[in-house]
Amino acid sequence: MLVKEGFTVLAYTSDDIVFAKRLVDAGASAVMPLGAPIGSGLGIQNTANLRILREMITGVPLIVDAGVGTASDAAIAMELGYDAVLMNTGIAGAQEPVLMAEAMKHAVLAGRQAYIAGRMPRKLYATASSPLEGVVR
Repeated sequence: MLVKEGFTVLAYTSDDIVFAKRLVDAGASAVMPLGAPIGSGLGIQNTANLRILREMITGVPLIVDAGVGTASDAAIAMELGYDAVLMNTGIAGAQEPVLMAEAMKHAVLAGRQAYIAGRMPRKLYATASSPLEGVVR
């Protein structure tokens, strides 16, 4: 209804893929799944669902909204491929809010760069990473 009336809708939602897709189909300009309950500072609680959302929703920005308590939480959200992180309590509730805001900025930038760079594949076993070719014996 809001979209039909000309509003730009930035939809706050759970991390449920079916519901998120319905919001996109209804015309939402962005989808903002929670990382954890609002104001909890628990960080990203369900990386699997957030990964699925990123894989399945590509036509609108995805913004992690809620639960971000420290810089590493913001970095994880960005490493998952999210377009942004919306935060308040993680900064406002910090002992040094200005310093935390700066840490969040660096984490968002680092997480985005890591996502774009592409992480190495995960392996269940160790493998040598130093080449054997060209070794002086």
